[in-house]
Amino acid sequence: MLPAPGFHHLHLNSVDPEAAIGFYTRQFASTSRTLWGGFPALSSPNDVLILFSQLDAPAPQQPQSAIWHFGWHVPDSRKTLAAFQSRAEVRMLPLYTGDGDGAVFISSDTWPGAGGALGRTKPQIDEAKKSGVEPTRVGGFAYMLGPDDALVEFAGNHPKERFNHVHMWQEDPVAAQRWYQEHLNAATNPGFASSATASIPRSPDRTFPSLDRDGSFRSPRAGVQFGDIGVFWYANQSDAPLASSLGQLQDHFGLSVADLDAWIAKLKGEGVRFLADPYRLGDTRAVMIEGPSREAIELVEVR
Repeated sequence: MLPAPGFHHLHLNSVDPEAAIGFYTRQFASTSRTLWGGFPALSSPNDVLILFSQLDAPAPQQPQSAIWHFGWHVPDSRKTLAAFQSRAEVRMLPLYTGDGDGAVFISSDTWPGAGGALGRTKPQIDEAKKSGVEPTRVGGFAYMLGPDDALVEFAGNHPKERFNHVHMWQEDPVAAQRWYQEHLNAATNPGFASSATASIPRSPDRTFPSLDRDGSFRSPRAGVQFGDIGVFWYANQSDAPLASSLGQLQDHFGLSVADLDAWIAKLKGEGVRFLADPYRLGDTRAVMIEGPSREAIELVEVR
C-alpha cells in the first residue's frame, strides 16, 4: 500500500490575494506570507499552505460545492473572539441557538451538544432548559467572514494556533469516507462513522447552534485525516446535488505524495475520475482528480 498523502494546501480564488493574505496574517499571528509554485500563499506553522489565484471578478460560491469552509485551532477561542470583535475589519457571524430568534457568536455561549454531537435538536434544547443545563462558556467554535466572503471557523482550546481542517458536505457521508480510505489510504477521524459498512441516510432532525436559522443536519458525520489536518463532512444540507468545486471560491485542496506516477497508476486502476492529466506545478508535478461529491483534489509530488 502506498503511504497516505499529507495535506499540502487549500486553493482559493480571490480578487486580491495580497489583501487576503494580509487579512489572515493579521488575524492569525502564527501565519506568514510566502510564495509557492508561483502562487501567493499563506503558510501555517504545520507546513500547510493556502494558495491563491487572482480573478478579475469574485469567484462564485453557488451552486454549493462539497467544500464548505476551513478553519484554525486557537489556544483560547473566547479570547480570540473578543480580539476579533474589537477589529473593524472582522465580521463575526451569528450562530442561531434554536430558541426563538436567539443567537450567539460562539458555541460555548449556548447549550452544549448532546449524545456526542456538536449540537442539539429542538426537543433536546427543551430538555436542556427544563433540566437546567447551562452553557459551558469555555472554548467552543465560532465563524467569521473572511476576504472574498470566505467562511472561516476557529475553535479552541488547543495547544497551538494552526490551520487544522477543511469542512465539507457529501452526498453520502459514509460512502465518502470509504472512498477516501480505499483510494487515498486516508486515516479515519476518531469518533466518526468508521465502523459503518452501509450508507446512513441523512437524519431529518436539525440541530443547533447553526449558521442557518433553521438549523443544520449533523448526522451522519464522517471524515478522514491527512497528517494533522482533518477533512470531514456532514450530509448535503440541500436536496440539490453538489456542484464541482473548480472555479469556485474554494477551488480545490491539495495532497502531497512522494511518487506521483505510482499514485496515478493506482487511481486509474481503481477507476477514479481524473480532471486533468499530469502537469507542471512550480518546480514539481501534479494531477487533479475528483472526489465522491465532485470536490477537486490535487495530488502534488513532493519528494
